[in-house]
Amino acid sequence: MPASRLESLRLEDYDYPLPKERIAQHPAASREGSRLLVVHRTSGQIEHRHFPGLDSYLRPGDLLSLNETRVIPARLSGEKMETGANLEVFVLRKVGEGKWEALVKPQRRVRSGVEINLGEGVRARVERWLGHGKFLLDTTLGESLEAALDVVGQVPLPPYIRRDPVPEDRNRYQTVFATQPGAVAAPTAALHFTEAHLESLSAKGIGVAKVVLHTGLGTFRPITNSDVTRHTMEAEYFEVGASVVDEVRDCRERGGRVVAVGTTTTRALESAARWNGAEMLGPARGWTEQYIYPPFEFRVVDALVTNFHQPRSTLLLLVSAFAGRALIMNAYHEALERDYRFLSYGDAMLIL
Repeated sequence: MPASRLESLRLEDYDYPLPKERIAQHPAASREGSRLLVVHRTSGQIEHRHFPGLDSYLRPGDLLSLNETRVIPARLSGEKMETGANLEVFVLRKVGEGKWEALVKPQRRVRSGVEINLGEGVRARVERWLGHGKFLLDTTLGESLEAALDVVGQVPLPPYIRRDPVPEDRNRYQTVFATQPGAVAAPTAALHFTEAHLESLSAKGIGVAKVVLHTGLGTFRPITNSDVTRHTMEAEYFEVGASVVDEVRDCRERGGRVVAVGTTTTRALESAARWNGAEMLGPARGWTEQYIYPPFEFRVVDALVTNFHQPRSTLLLLVSAFAGRALIMNAYHEALERDYRFLSYGDAMLIL
């Protein structure tokens, strides 16, 4: 569909009723056990498959692009050294040697100079408030926080998963190819892949190109203005290497399609295609605030594997920009009628 089509820019038009019971609270029994709703942009046809059925829609010569970010165990329990009062610390990103941006709750107990015991010899001092609930922490007082995260941290499950993390989440809220630590939310569309599945796709002549986008809390930040154009994305670090650029070029030359797995991969590729005013994809790394909403010219991505997203969210706007609001809303309505599971641990969608 042409990027120039007219679409609503009112937030109210990207709303739909999502019953709480339809939000998946646990992953499927197996990674490939999820369902797959297939949306054809040109015809508007909708098909219902299971995730391994993805193979029948991919062709030799296509290029599957994956986000190899790794989720860090970002949620920590601590106590004030001074009083022993309990605090929750959610580390967002490392900003220097031993320095981290973090959310600390309850905020009323936090002020500059407060020291927090995080366990395993890890201590943090609150340096200053950064606004929007964020604080700058100095963790050079004791053992390395980075080295201890796997011991002291918990899996940062999204707020709509209404339970505490269990050991299974350490594996299932992480892709099988995650190698680059830095995300506080998983690239959930890729949670459905197994190593065997990726190997079978490669054997069929489907290429793989890996990018990085470290998903931050901005993923869950709600849009608060009725005019969606007034929303600002929080910056997230991304990398698109020269090898990815070469693979995309080769894919184009052989007549293949670039199939982005997830909205984070999409944002990384489309950010790189606009980096420093570029008109085409080139190597890029840095902090992107790329906000994708209708209408949008997709310069790299030809097809998209994604999960089902929250109402009124930036992610729903992105898929609407890709497929058209009316078609996406129709697909979501049909998914609800057919008992699909929604959000991070839910079922998948392929948009062609």
